[in-house]
Amino acid sequence: MTSLRCQLKNVLHDKFCLMTFLLPIVVASALNFVGSIDLSTLGELHFGVLEDDLPTRTTTWLERYGSVTIYPTMEELMDAIQEPSTNLIGVESDGSGIKTIISGDELDMFRQTADTLPNLYEQRNAAGQTKVHILECPNVMAGFHDMFIAVTLIVAMFMGCTFNAMNMISEKEDGVAFINEILPMTQSQYIMQKLFVGFICGCLSSIITVCICFRLSLQNAALMLVLIVLSALAAAWIGLFIGRASNGLMAGVVYIKIVMLLFIAVPILSFLVGISQPLLSAIFYVVPSQATFEGIMALSTGNGTIAVKDIFILLAHCIIWLLLYWENLHPAS
Repeated sequence: MTSLRCQLKNVLHDKFCLMTFLLPIVVASALNFVGSIDLSTLGELHFGVLEDDLPTRTTTWLERYGSVTIYPTMEELMDAIQEPSTNLIGVESDGSGIKTIISGDELDMFRQTADTLPNLYEQRNAAGQTKVHILECPNVMAGFHDMFIAVTLIVAMFMGCTFNAMNMISEKEDGVAFINEILPMTQSQYIMQKLFVGFICGCLSSIITVCICFRLSLQNAALMLVLIVLSALAAAWIGLFIGRASNGLMAGVVYIKIVMLLFIAVPILSFLVGISQPLLSAIFYVVPSQATFEGIMALSTGNGTIAVKDIFILLAHCIIWLLLYWENLHPAS
C-alpha cells in the first residue's frame, strides 16, 4: 500500500498526467454544452433587398423562405453581401422577374439557392398549386457529436497507457529502476504496482466523462462500465510494454504518440469510411480502441448486442497482452 500511495503522489505532482486525466473531462463538458445549442438557424436563408426596389408581393414571397433585410442604398447591400461572415443573398428586380447577387464565398447550399431562386420565382404560380410534403430535416451533426464523445472517451480510457509508460521511463531516467531490481518485491507485485494507478486513473476519468455525456439505462450503464474497465486494462498493459521497450524519454514520447495516433485514427477512419467487408473489419480490431469506439457508439444508440461483442474482443485483448508481457518477462530458454 505504501508503494501505491507513492505512485498516487507521483500522479498529483506530474502535470502531464494531471492534464491527461482532466482533459477528457473538460472536453466532454464542452461537447455536452455545444450539444445543447440549437444550430438549426445556421442553415436558414437570409435575403437582402434594396428599399423600394421590389414589389411588396415579391418581398412577402421571399419571406416564406427566409428572413429579408431591406437596405437603403446599393453600397450598403453590396457590403452586406461581401461580408465573409454571412451567407446573405442579394435580390433585386429584373424586369418582371428577379435576379440574385452573391459574393462567391458562400457555402455550396446557398450558392445553389441563389442560382435556383429566379427560376423558382418565375414558376411561383404553378408551384403554389403543388401539394407540398415537409420532410423532417435530419441532424447531420448528431453522428459526429457522438463520434467526438467516443474519441474523448478513448483518450480517457487509454490514459493508463501514457501514465504507465511515462512512469517507467522516468524511473529509468532517475535510476529508480535499479533500486527496484534489488527490492524484496516479486515481479507480480511490481507489475500490479505499475498497472494499478494508470488503470484506476483511466477508469475514473472515463466514468466521469460518461456521466457528463450519457444518460444510460441500468443495463447499458453496466455494459459501459465493463467496456471502460477492459479498455483501461488493455491500455495499461500496452503502457507497460512501451515503458519496458523505451530506452529514453524521447523514444518513449515517440512510441506513445504513435500508439495514441493509432488509437484515435483507426476507429475514426472505420467510422467515416463505413467498412463493411468482414476481413478488413476484423483487421481493424487488432487495435483495441476500435472495439471500444464501436461499443461506445452502440451504447449511445441503445444497442447492447454489439457492445457485448466488443466486450469479448477487449477481453481477448487483455488476455493476449497479459500473456505477451509475461512471456517478455520470462523468455523461453
